Amino acid sequence: MTWVPDAEQSALPPNAGSRRGRKPAPIVESAGLSHRAWLEPVRGFLFASGLTLNDLVDRSGYSKTRISELLRGNGYYPAWEITFSVIRALGLPVPPMRRLWTAAAREAQKEPDWIRDCIRQVALEPEPPPLAHQAFAETVTRAYTAYARAFLLTEHRARWVVTETFDILWLCWSDAATSENIRRYAWQLLRSRVMARAHRDAEERPDLRAAVFSTSEACADAPGPLTALSELVDLFAAIGRLPDDQMDVAVLRHLCGLPLEESADVLGLSTAMAHAVDHHARATLDTLLTAHRSRE
Repeated sequence: MTWVPDAEQSALPPNAGSRRGRKPAPIVESAGLSHRAWLEPVRGFLFASGLTLNDLVDRSGYSKTRISELLRGNGYYPAWEITFSVIRALGLPVPPMRRLWTAAAREAQKEPDWIRDCIRQVALEPEPPPLAHQAFAETVTRAYTAYARAFLLTEHRARWVVTETFDILWLCWSDAATSENIRRYAWQLLRSRVMARAHRDAEERPDLRAAVFSTSEACADAPGPLTALSELVDLFAAIGRLPDDQMDVAVLRHLCGLPLEESADVLGLSTAMAHAVDHHARATLDTLLTAHRSRE
């Protein structure tokens, strides 16, 4: 499954067989990014499970109106009790959902006391993530965080998005683990969460120019620092205009300092493919920078 945020079938497991469940009505536009982070997987699993809305009503004990509102993100942000009943009916793991639900509650400007009271109403048993999930997360956390930091600029925001990614990945772990390329699956998920929050330029492309000031080159006491800084700004702006894979390789290699082989592993690409993408990225950057200079 390729994770595409805000797409109605973005969370559908790829191996879903017969589907008798009716697709829920679309998520309301007012639902925030953190709200969608857990709502999209829940909707996807409901649709893929073959359960109808009536089935979910019977299993959860809540009315059709309340379940329908929850699935659309409509009305008030749902309490943890009804959210818990829905995810339990679908067989989804609780700990990652509770963290995602809590983050979205804060996004919805719910009071801390309300959040704590909601959570206290439902006693939980310890539920560690799958060992394979833990092992995978450990191998990619450093690279994921560096990539997120290049776009989101602060360590706190980068770590928060990476944690969100791993929680969603836990929800979808059974599908991720059986996908053709788990690293590619997870990377597309991480990328979607970063891009949903990345600053955009006037043409709605990812804007990396602010990341210049976190690089060692920008801080170096070299001759002509203003000229060097201007060139870096142009370079970073051009990287943000690259096609997706080319941009990702360029960011991991040249902003995050990962060797090409490690970048390929993180991205879920073969080394040969990563070399080809890197070659095309360099050629595209030369073209973009030459065109930019000719306009000056």
